[in-house]
Parts: sequence; C-alpha cells; structure tokens
Amino acid sequence: MSGYQNNGIRNLAIIAHVDHGKTTLVDALLKQGHVFHAHQQVGELIMDTNPLERERGITILAKNASVTYKDVRINIIDTPGHADFSGEVERIMNMADGCLLLVDAVDGPMPQTTYVLRQALQQNVMPMVVINKIDRAEARVEEVVKLVQDLFLELATNADQLEYPVLYTSAKQGWATTDPDVPGTDMSPLFDAILESV
Repeated sequence: MSGYQNNGIRNLAIIAHVDHGKTTLVDALLKQGHVFHAHQQVGELIMDTNPLERERGITILAKNASVTYKDVRINIIDTPGHADFSGEVERIMNMADGCLLLVDAVDGPMPQTTYVLRQALQQNVMPMVVINKIDRAEARVEEVVKLVQDLFLELATNADQLEYPVLYTSAKQGWATTDPDVPGTDMSPLFDAILESV
C-alpha cells in the first residue's frame, strides 16, 4: 500500500485477467459518477482510447480517471489484463492504496488472475474481490468465490490478506450488489465498499 493516505482521496487499481470486464467496470463507475452521460456510449469513451487498444479490444497501457463519491475523490486505474503487458500492473501497484480483483463469474480465476493477485499481495495492496458477469446464465458464482478463496490461501503471505470483501457485479448492466441472489440497481454498493475498505 502506498505510504501516504489522504482520507479525501483513494487510489484504486482494477486488476484482472484479460476480458474479465475491467474497462467496462471502470466505465460503469464513471457513468454513475457523472463523468459522462447515460446517453453516451459506454466502453469507448474514457479508457481504451489508443487505436491499437480499440482494434484489439484490450488495455495495453494503464490509464486513470477520477470520480467523486460522497465527497471522496476516487482515482481509478484501469490496468492491462493481458500477460504481455504485466509490467504495467507491477508499476501501478506502487501507486495504489487498494485494488479491485475482478473475476469473471463464468471463467473463474485464470492464469493472469494469479499473477495480478500475487503482485498485489507482495506489495501489500489489499484487494477487494469483485465477481463480475453474475447476470450471465452460465455464471458459477459460488464455485468461483470458492476458487478465489483457494487462490488467496495459496498466495497470501499473512493472515490479514485472507480478510477481504466480496461484491458481485454486472458491469455491463451497471450494477453491483453484496448479495449475488439480489441484483443491484446501480454501482453504489461497490462505491460504498471502496470507501470502507480502501
């Protein structure tokens, strides 16, 4: 975790395997934070602005944007999920106060999930777990939560790292919830958890 903590600012990295929904989640957070309007197209406005990123549909370089929620400025850093750009994740962890470990509810933890979680834990950046795409018919929410728990047990270097909040989202639909059986209405539960945990 960064040595400097200002109660009015949170620096938050979003880490995950490629295609687990990082950029979509960032755009949903920014939309709720009124960084852009509901009628604007989400997904291409803020984060993946590089032509190569748009062409390939992946984040290559980490990017940040800010949103204010309950008088706290949250600096959100969207990191690459592709293994070829892992150095960006390492660099960003030095600046983050906390991170969201995003895991696809269908795919579960993948190789890059292990890598980015290891980087966070080694640098003492405490993750919040976000299970994304829970609205998909193929979602295996309970199983994926258990797989993530196993991953933490494998990688944690101290008992404190085994204590983490778990939230559930449909970034594409723009909602988060603390109960996977009750769909959310917006991203407020995730914002509230960020303020409480980071």
